[in-house]
Amino acid sequence: MTIDQMIDEAIGREGDYVNNPKDKGGPTRWGVTEQVARAYGYKGDMKLLPRETAVAIYRQRYAIDPGFDKIAAMSARVGELLFDTGINMGQAVAGQFLQRALNLFNRGASFYPDLKVDGACGAMTRAALDSYFQKRGRTGEGLQVLLWTIHGFRTGRYEDISIARPANEEFAYGWIARQVRMGIAA
Repeated sequence: MTIDQMIDEAIGREGDYVNNPKDKGGPTRWGVTEQVARAYGYKGDMKLLPRETAVAIYRQRYAIDPGFDKIAAMSARVGELLFDTGINMGQAVAGQFLQRALNLFNRGASFYPDLKVDGACGAMTRAALDSYFQKRGRTGEGLQVLLWTIHGFRTGRYEDISIARPANEEFAYGWIARQVRMGIAA
């Protein structure tokens, strides 16, 4: 999937305007919260947020800024998962999930040095990912284990945030169902 396809898919999934009182995000259109829209200079009514503004925000905030576009160039599947995770949980959390998984699978730093788990998917994280793929496989089982692990971290976080804020239980099933659909399409 290209970045453009990931953005189109996200916007299609997130839908038009919503303002669910149980959602901490508040007024949201195309999956872009009011807080994020304002941070990117949008001053209008959220019900009128143009789709092209949402596309630009998705591209910059969830692909380019966190480096997920570069990860996607290495592995479209990993890039897509990080992009989706970044939208739902924050870009740093998505990056941390990848870094934690890479550290877990580096055989005591014998494949590559342990990464600082800071969520920044820069050159060191990409080098570790490349080494992981060289050792474990860019496709097949190596890729599947990495994706499965990141999905597992996501599921654990959904539980944590739903326990910490019971109103999130309204969304937990849908969040996990989304992961299942991503995994089935794998």
